[in-house]
Amino acid sequence: MSQIDQSGQKSGLTWREGGVPVSTRFDDPYFSLAGGLAETRHVFLDGNDLPARLRPGFHVAELGFGTGLNLLALAAVARDPIRFTSFEMFPMGTAELARAHAAFPELAPLAEELRAGWPQSRFTVGTVAVEIVTGDARHTLPAWDGRVDAWFLDGFSPAKNPEIWAEPLMAQVARHTAPGGTFATYTAAGHVRRALEAAGFDVARTPGFAGKRHMSRGTLR
Repeated sequence: MSQIDQSGQKSGLTWREGGVPVSTRFDDPYFSLAGGLAETRHVFLDGNDLPARLRPGFHVAELGFGTGLNLLALAAVARDPIRFTSFEMFPMGTAELARAHAAFPELAPLAEELRAGWPQSRFTVGTVAVEIVTGDARHTLPAWDGRVDAWFLDGFSPAKNPEIWAEPLMAQVARHTAPGGTFATYTAAGHVRRALEAAGFDVARTPGFAGKRHMSRGTLR
């Protein structure tokens, strides 16, 4: 699919105070109520040792694009040309993205670049070349031919969106990871960690964000 749905009908959103979008389909917020940008930096950037590992051509992939906040946080620290691929089943419309991005004024110039490119599945934000793969990741990831250096595993809660955390998809994550590549995710659910371990990652629990006891990160063996 080369065009991203702009109707907003697929995303099924309600909004909480502070401009936090919540999926009515999964009854889960798109980012932390305690501070979405700080959570992204803690979980996905620090969890993958970024920006220290970034180099020209470094490739990050993500399950769950959501508002694009993870992309914006990455673009804010990227100095070299890098790649970012995100797999998203229910893309937001541009107006919804703008409403969500308003919560992060420090990212406003990058957010404008994101929204300017959003009708296309390929665009650039800062130094980051972006590809959005729309559809069910259980089908789109196996058909994808890329390999990446770091994963942001950011689907909705495993209790509410179990399909995106199941063993077959975690095995595909590993299959599309370069040797020594990493992942990070906010969840420390046991079945998710076991699925990632079975896929070939060495998995560790580390302190979570904003009082959350644990998150998970790992390196492909």
